[in-house]
Parts: sequence; structure tokens; C-alpha cells
Amino acid sequence: MSSVIAEGLKSVASYKSALIGAAIILMLVGISVYTVVAIPYDEAVRLWRAGEQTWIEAPRNAYPTWYSYLLQKRLPETIIKDSSKPELGVNKVIVPAGETIKVLRIEMSFTFDYDDIPSEINIFYTVRYNKSAPQITMTWLKPDGTEIELRKFNPGSDGAYYLSVDSSLASREVERLVNKLGRRPSYELTPTISLFAVEDQSILERETVSVMKGVYRLSVEGLLLDPQSDFDVKLVVYGKVYGWAGTDHLRRDIGIALLWGTPIALTFGLIASVSIALIQMAIGAISAWFGGVVDNFIQRVTEVFIVLPFLPTLIMVSTLYKIDIWTILLVVIILLSFGPGVKNYRAVFLQLKESQYIEAAKAFGAGAPRIILLHLVPRVIPTMIPAIVYSVADFVFLEAALAILGIGDPRTPTWGKVIEDSFYGGALFKGLYYWTLQPAFLLLITSLSFALVGLTLDKIFNPRLREV
Repeated sequence: MSSVIAEGLKSVASYKSALIGAAIILMLVGISVYTVVAIPYDEAVRLWRAGEQTWIEAPRNAYPTWYSYLLQKRLPETIIKDSSKPELGVNKVIVPAGETIKVLRIEMSFTFDYDDIPSEINIFYTVRYNKSAPQITMTWLKPDGTEIELRKFNPGSDGAYYLSVDSSLASREVERLVNKLGRRPSYELTPTISLFAVEDQSILERETVSVMKGVYRLSVEGLLLDPQSDFDVKLVVYGKVYGWAGTDHLRRDIGIALLWGTPIALTFGLIASVSIALIQMAIGAISAWFGGVVDNFIQRVTEVFIVLPFLPTLIMVSTLYKIDIWTILLVVIILLSFGPGVKNYRAVFLQLKESQYIEAAKAFGAGAPRIILLHLVPRVIPTMIPAIVYSVADFVFLEAALAILGIGDPRTPTWGKVIEDSFYGGALFKGLYYWTLQPAFLLLITSLSFALVGLTLDKIFNPRLREV
């Protein structure tokens, strides 16, 4: 048997399709190894389950960075300025204004030279005081010198100013543009557009809005009435691209799920494929060899499992019990162990059972386990290898399909989970095709790689196909 397999594997190199498939599989294995080392599983689950608070500095529904090259347009990236950290473009000064009163000024500046408006603007603040909260005024300065007062308030605790959804600021900006340009915009003007757009007739129509490029400034001035008072500000100007895979509706980096989906898909597919094939072969061998009551019992059980609806049964089990992806894998193996493959292997073993070398082994006193393991199984394994390789793709797709149907493990970041989230997040309706297409593409190339290798192995180990 070993010589047959060795010769078959040597023949694989003469098929270009097999080499392409093997190269893709090796690439996927490399990605899996990198992922397991670079992002531990517990950390990946924590990040995927964390929600918006962990990803608050990432843009929502952002395209991958490479999308800018397809559009031939520089989409904005996220810009973060933090007064608590010394960095270029951030200046924090405290000026005494009396015996106990001080004025704290924070100036943040950044260059914006992108071709589109940011997706969102948030300002986070932390305050420290004993009795009297500081009085804070926030002002926005555009490159053309336009000065816009954003907000005056007395923060009692740490918080955030969600500038992009401030309806009061939006109303003030509309009135300011009416006074400046003579008429109202024909669309619902948002603060984000008002703060970054050129203030001419182009701003009145959504299709003609143009970005004002240059240096922007955020000025935050606070009156500190308490000697121990202090505050810091973090400005986050959210872009429209993020990372190599983009983000979802919860601001999560989709790249985490795409990376971790690789080892999970390969592990799920390989374990399920190999386990089910070996179990079915063992059951078929036992059924064929012992015959009689044993054969009759195994065949009736197999027929019950064949007519048993697989998907509804799996849905029922996942509904009644809270299971993770590895429990799902175990249930899949149990449900498919008595599948059609048992009857196929039984038919093959029944033919081999009547061979002369089997009769010779019996004459020499060999027992049933020895004959099955050393004489029957080795004759079947070469033809079983292509089937195992083929079925890996089936189980990879099965895992994704279960996740899309809501049966998968909600904790684990997988390709199917990304596709499910994209459907619920309305990715196709919002034009966020990257969200759905990236995991779908990975599923496609994974299945294609195993199909190419499996087809080649089938030609090598199956003489009839070799002649075609």
C-alpha cells in the first residue's frame, strides 16, 4: 500500500492543476500558522466579542485600504489626536487667570489632504476636579480661516461629544450657510460635511460637495475653577478605509475573522473528512467481514441515518443545547458516520473478502482483526484518499453554511460568521460588497484548491479516469 501511495504522490507533480491546488493549500496553512502565533485564540475571541467600546476608535463600515486604488481616489484614513500624549500637532497650555482660576488651552492641528469627507467625528474628554467642573468651549478652525463654535458645556464626568450627530450644531451650520450663500442646502446637511467642505455653491448640492484640503485645528479652552482641575481631549476623525479587510457595523476589524477563519475552516474540514471516512470504512469492513446479524444490524442503522434529515437534526441539537464549534464538529461526525459511504465500503470489502489471498490468510490462522487491518483496509486506502481530499471542501462549506443559518458558534470568528453579519448588517443594500465578498472568496479558493488536488489524486488512483 505504501508503495502505491508513494508512487501516486510522485505523479502529482506532473499535474499543473494539482500543483496550483497544493500551492493554495500551503498558503492557507501558512496563514493559519501565522494567525495562531500572532493572534492567540482567546485574544481573537475577546476582540470579536468586545463590541463598539473596544473598537471605538475604528470607523464604522469602512472599506479596506486597497479600495482607494480601485477608485483611484484617496479615501480618508482615521486621524487621532490625544492631548494626554505628547505628539506633533498637539499643544496643551495652562495660563493663570487669578489666584485660583486658570485657563487651559488645547490646540490640535492636522493636515487633511484626502479626496472625500470623513465618515464621522467624535471628541472624547476626561475631566478631573474636586468641587467645580471646568467650563469648556470647543472651536473648529478650517483652512480658509472659518471659525465654528462647536459646543460650550460643563462636563461633570468623563464622556464623549458625538459631533457628527449633533442636531443643534447641524441647524446652526445650515443657518450660517444660508446667511453666507443665500439659500439652504437641498439635502440634510451634517456637521461632518459642514466642517470639511468648501463653502461655495458646491456645498448646496450633495453630489457637488468638494473637500477643503489643508490644515484643520480644534481649539479647546477650559476655565478651571478648581485648583486641582484638569482635563484632556481626544479627537477622532474617522476615515472611510481601515486595515486590509475593512470594518463591519460594530467597527470590528474584519481581518481578525478572515485570519482566524482560515485555521478553523481547515481544521473543521480535515477532522470531519478524515474522521468520517475512517469510521465509515471501519464500519463497512466490520459489516462485510462478520455478516449475518452484525451485517444486518449495521445496514438497518445505516439506512435510518441515511433517511434522517441532517440539517434539521443539527438545528434541533443546536437549539436545545448551547454548543460551540467543536461540539458541532462532533455532532456532524456522529450524524454522518453511518452514511452512504458505509454501503460503498461494504460492497468493496465483500469483493475483497472472496479474494484468494484472504483465503490464504484464513488458512494460516490469521484472525479477523489482522485480516481486516493488514489485508482489507490497505487495498481500500488509496482509493479513499481522493474522497477525503474532495470532502474537505464540503465540510468547509458546511461550517460556513451553518454559521449563516445561525447554528454556528457565536463566539468564534469564522468566514461564515462574517457572511452572516454582512447579511444582517445590510452589506449588499449599502454597497459594502467587500464585507460579503472577502470571506466568500476565501471559501471559493479553499474549495477550489482541495478540488484540484482531489481531482488529480482521483485520476492517479483510479485507472479508468487515468485513461480519459
